[in-house]
Amino acid sequence: MIIRAKAPLRISFCGGGTDVAPYPEERGGVVLSATIDKYAYASLITKEEARIRITSLDYDTEASYRLNEPIPFNGELDLAKAVVKHFAPRTGLHLFLHSDAPPGSGLGSSSTMTVAMVGVFKQWQNHPLTDYEIAELTFQIERVDLQIVGGKQDQYAATFGGFNFIEFFDKTVVVNPLRINDAVINELEYNLLLCYTGKTRLSANIVANQTRSYQERKPAVVEALDQMKALTVEMKNCLLRGRLDDFGQLLHAAWLHKKNLDANISTSQIDQLYETGRENGALGGKILGAGGGGYLLFYCPFQKKHRVAEALEKAGGQVVKFSFEQRGLQIWDIR
Repeated sequence: MIIRAKAPLRISFCGGGTDVAPYPEERGGVVLSATIDKYAYASLITKEEARIRITSLDYDTEASYRLNEPIPFNGELDLAKAVVKHFAPRTGLHLFLHSDAPPGSGLGSSSTMTVAMVGVFKQWQNHPLTDYEIAELTFQIERVDLQIVGGKQDQYAATFGGFNFIEFFDKTVVVNPLRINDAVINELEYNLLLCYTGKTRLSANIVANQTRSYQERKPAVVEALDQMKALTVEMKNCLLRGRLDDFGQLLHAAWLHKKNLDANISTSQIDQLYETGRENGALGGKILGAGGGGYLLFYCPFQKKHRVAEALEKAGGQVVKFSFEQRGLQIWDIR
């Protein structure tokens, strides 16, 4: 039997950072995000041999161990090993992994891959997990079992899919799907531009610095998080009412606050690309994910988008086409 799953990567428009403990537990966090047509894929093939094999097709690496021996957590494919450990299979299997974006890209690829892996095991073992339970289990495996530093937004975005306004409370996460007019979604997609910086980064270091600064109650960081939370609500309202140019300008305001969370969120290269985009007509933008590298997002009036794209390419960026994806985690099997 072959079981496959794919989960969509996401663009986080605003609020990232307010989903990182202990901020949401103390003040409540919000994130506005949408999933796109880039995916993380997992395939599970059952085997008669008493062995677990995990293969990353992107990195051409493999982990292999016998079913009855301790799982070797050694820094190689540990996320996949943690998922296998949780579901405790009694027969052998071969797990294949592939993603349309590398870890550290800012599109939530690590959490999205974990969602896809949980999906294939859910299907194989016939677990009646709800979307909320899949996202919560993914968070548990990443943040609790493996102690990987990060927030809560990616697990829910990848599982649910579409445009969501996600609220984070002390012990609860609420996903609010947004009913945005199709014309608004099409126009937003037409005016957005995704640019790869050519570099990935380790988000955990930036998130750890931000968390420490918040715990120390550094005024600039607390103020930035509070302002980003307020802007997230405003941006959600802009999408619902179709005020897209206002949305683009709020992206810029949110980016200025985000840079105050940690000195490593932006770099000289990111600053140069961002200024290039703005000088050529982009109303606003931001680095996606924790920062330090990965993808930049720009909002450009349609008549200026081609000029922004050309300027970014000349400055060393890589413009990447994308479309929005309304579906979340998808699972199917081949018998």
